[in-house]
Amino acid sequence: MGARWPMPEPRVKAGLWVSMALRLGQSDGRYGMVIRKGDPDAGGILVVLRGRLGVAVLSQMRTADGEAAWMRATGPAPVDQETADAYVARQVKFDPDLWVLEFESPDLLPPFDGKIV
Repeated sequence: MGARWPMPEPRVKAGLWVSMALRLGQSDGRYGMVIRKGDPDAGGILVVLRGRLGVAVLSQMRTADGEAAWMRATGPAPVDQETADAYVARQVKFDPDLWVLEFESPDLLPPFDGKIV
């Protein structure tokens, strides 16, 4: 029997995932909105979290094992709006299919479950 590689998690269509994330935010008091619509089937997703101490941007990624995760794309500490906007603009220029969501999040945590690396 050959080596076993971990099976990647099935991917949910981006538009469906966005709808789910917005509903979770609404039910958790972390109100969100779509800042930019991307490809409904396969677009990547950036999540902008607006908190008391600043802004954080999360970017979708896959771990080495193929597990879905989120990276604090603007770094571990909150940043100002200008820095977050510049990051988002660079990513959209690189990937025109990208979705951008924004949530009110006092503690800079997303309203959905997900591994943050």
